[in-house]
Amino acid sequence: MIILAVDPGDAHTGLALCDKGEMLAFPAGTVHETNRERLIKRVAEIAAEKKAELILIGYPKNRNGTIGERAVMSERFAKALGELVAPAKVILWDERGTTIAAHVALNQGTTRPGKKRQVVDAVAATILLEGYLDYRRIKNI
Repeated sequence: MIILAVDPGDAHTGLALCDKGEMLAFPAGTVHETNRERLIKRVAEIAAEKKAELILIGYPKNRNGTIGERAVMSERFAKALGELVAPAKVILWDERGTTIAAHVALNQGTTRPGKKRQVVDAVAATILLEGYLDYRRIKNI
């Protein structure tokens, strides 16, 4: 199944996709949009273009697992997106640490500093999707 992962941000939203066999997650770009309604519509368009059957939304819980303001924003994002992409399913997935992991991965590579800012959100979405794919493999779902 094709899965689209979305790491929503205030100005930059990272995207990642996996192949139909759910073996490989890869960055799929960044949407630069500050208006939430336009962002949701753009993500819905991309999901349709890519024929995504499942859309994974980063769910930024607090470190202690509680739900804060950012997580509530993700809940609203997922609900609004779900109304546009049916019958594709939209789920929230804990994203704690993905942006930090993306920065670490990019710092270990040879990515130029200016390029890092452009790709960090898509890399974070890829890490989010990799975690979800691992979960599906472990749970055999």
